[in-house]
Amino acid sequence: MAQYTLNDLGASNESNEPLPGPFQAAQFSDEQLAALNIEFEELSAAEILRWATDNFGPHLSLAASMTDAVLIDLAVKVAPAIEVVFIDTGYHFPETLQTVEAVRRHYGLNLRIMTVATHNEELWKVDPANCCSAVKVGQLDRALAGKSAWMSGLRRDESPSRSASPIVGRDLRGLIKINPLANWTAADVQSYITAQNIVVNPLLAQGYPSIGCMPCTNKVLPGEDARSGRWTGKEKTECGLHLS
Repeated sequence: MAQYTLNDLGASNESNEPLPGPFQAAQFSDEQLAALNIEFEELSAAEILRWATDNFGPHLSLAASMTDAVLIDLAVKVAPAIEVVFIDTGYHFPETLQTVEAVRRHYGLNLRIMTVATHNEELWKVDPANCCSAVKVGQLDRALAGKSAWMSGLRRDESPSRSASPIVGRDLRGLIKINPLANWTAADVQSYITAQNIVVNPLLAQGYPSIGCMPCTNKVLPGEDARSGRWTGKEKTECGLHLS
């Protein structure tokens, strides 16, 4: 696996003061990220997670939607104390909040819950176009302050809009974004869930393969892609968390 030192990246630390992480996100060039993407296609998710934790250490977070705990299970086997971030928008299904607690207890998780302040009016009703940016993206911005990198369970097979997602890239903040499961299929996920007895959101068994906020998530019909139940009837396909 490619290993980059500070000299390789053209970095200097003449003051000998600790860097924000083993490497700052900006010290990875686009060319290096492209090369890593090619290499990571042949590596296991566990090996990619090891690279992420080796390079970014405590300056790395894992953002979880709590659809299932597959990525969390893989991550804590590599780094038991890794910070897991869950954004409580105030609009989640009760089953999702139950899953958060079940996962936290099962793993003794280092869980950071980002809670959205109560609004006088429900944003998804009065300002649906900007609700996600206010209650999701804004909270993730807060959670990632001071971080160098973050991870998600995004997969390419979830929808056409995600089909070209890289395993590693740069997000709109300039941070390194890692998707260790990008090239997994739904069958891969289910096989791992079965083999490892992974905690899953009970809504999965009720026809919700992609679970977001309750007002904007519907059941998916047979043959439709996993995310077709999100923002049904609207042009929107992403909340903004995964834009790069």
